[in-house]
Amino acid sequence: MKLPLTLALLAISTALGLSQVPNAGIALDIAQARQKNAQLMQQYSWNCRTELKENGVTKDTRIDTVTWGPNNQPQYTLLSDDANPLPRGFFIRRVEERERERTEQYIQGLRTFLHQYTLPTAGQMLNFVSTAVIPPPGPNGVVQLSGSSVVVPGDTLSLWIYAPTKLTRRMTLMTTYQGDSVNVTTTWKSLSNGLNYMAYAQIDIPDKGMTVLIQNYDYLNQNQ
Repeated sequence: MKLPLTLALLAISTALGLSQVPNAGIALDIAQARQKNAQLMQQYSWNCRTELKENGVTKDTRIDTVTWGPNNQPQYTLLSDDANPLPRGFFIRRVEERERERTEQYIQGLRTFLHQYTLPTAGQMLNFVSTAVIPPPGPNGVVQLSGSSVVVPGDTLSLWIYAPTKLTRRMTLMTTYQGDSVNVTTTWKSLSNGLNYMAYAQIDIPDKGMTVLIQNYDYLNQNQ
């Protein structure tokens, strides 16, 4: 039987000895807050706008509506897709189609890779927090957690956590994917009922001259 995140984290911390795991209490608090937020998130649907730029030029803009499926995973339903028209001419058109297919596969693989940096498991959360540099909270109540070699050697991850709620306010990441440098910045917001969500994300892949901009908005509670 799979343990909930907080119970699994507590079990790991207890097994190792809390005194032997630096910042284990903070890791547990963050995990509890994230689990509660994830349960609340499953009551909502929202819109997600994704814009793909290459060398500063917008190549595609799509809008999906997002709901939670029976497997507790977000499901995306396309509302609109404003891609640049394909060129005329069979051969040129086919080359462009293949290039778009490769780009889409690259972006899908990158999304799966970057998901690891959300620290979805108890072990990942504990590993990161136990080795992170954690200064005292600032005057706005936000504390920054910074670590390196989180997923791949040499990467750097920083999380800004609002101390009273233990929820994310901001995240920055520098890593590599398939040999390409990848820089990520996300900004998080909260609804009046406390739901914490990623409002904006910018993913820069300078080696490919590519930027992906993501905006999540119009959150609706499906139970109301």
